[in-house]
Amino acid sequence: MDPDSIRVAVAYHSGHGHTARQAEAVARGAAGVAATHVTLLDVAALNDASWATLDRADAIVFGAPTSMGSPSAVFKAFAEATTAVWADGMRWRGKVAAGFTNAQNLSGDKLNTLVDLAILAAQHGMIWVGLDLYGGWNTSRGSAADLNRLGAWLGAMAQSDGDRSADAAPPASDLATAEHLGRRVAEVTRHLVRGRRAAIEAPNIATAA
Repeated sequence: MDPDSIRVAVAYHSGHGHTARQAEAVARGAAGVAATHVTLLDVAALNDASWATLDRADAIVFGAPTSMGSPSAVFKAFAEATTAVWADGMRWRGKVAAGFTNAQNLSGDKLNTLVDLAILAAQHGMIWVGLDLYGGWNTSRGSAADLNRLGAWLGAMAQSDGDRSADAAPPASDLATAEHLGRRVAEVTRHLVRGRRAAIEAPNIATAA
């Protein structure tokens, strides 16, 4: 692997495929940053190799549908399983983290899900990256085609009509917002990792001089 490369893992659950499309958009955005290796992991089907991938990642983006105002039960089971990671010396300490969620309703209390994801990251000692986009669809000239049309900053939100399949929802604007988040995560991670590597190399350079 290129010594300047970074690894981003997208750990998500999707009940009906809608949140999976959001996860794919996040991955696409991250992969658009040079020398970024991205892995999509469905937390409903993790194995030892999947956990090893999470341990190796420089950044982990968490994603879950919002169900009854909080992350899905499957994602919650994954979150509880990460207790083993936390108990083993907080192995994810210092990794970059971010989050996204999808629900049928425009609000649906999706913010509560993002808060849950951010707290999960905080308990692991991770560094949370939010969404750096102005809110969209909030003036008479705005529209549902705006980026960040749901006005979220803690993470990326998406809304999928209950009578539309994953082929038709979430809408393009929500997927583009998720893609923006993925790109931002990769860019921030690259800066952080390069800084750490430079700090490690500096003493060696000084000694050699």
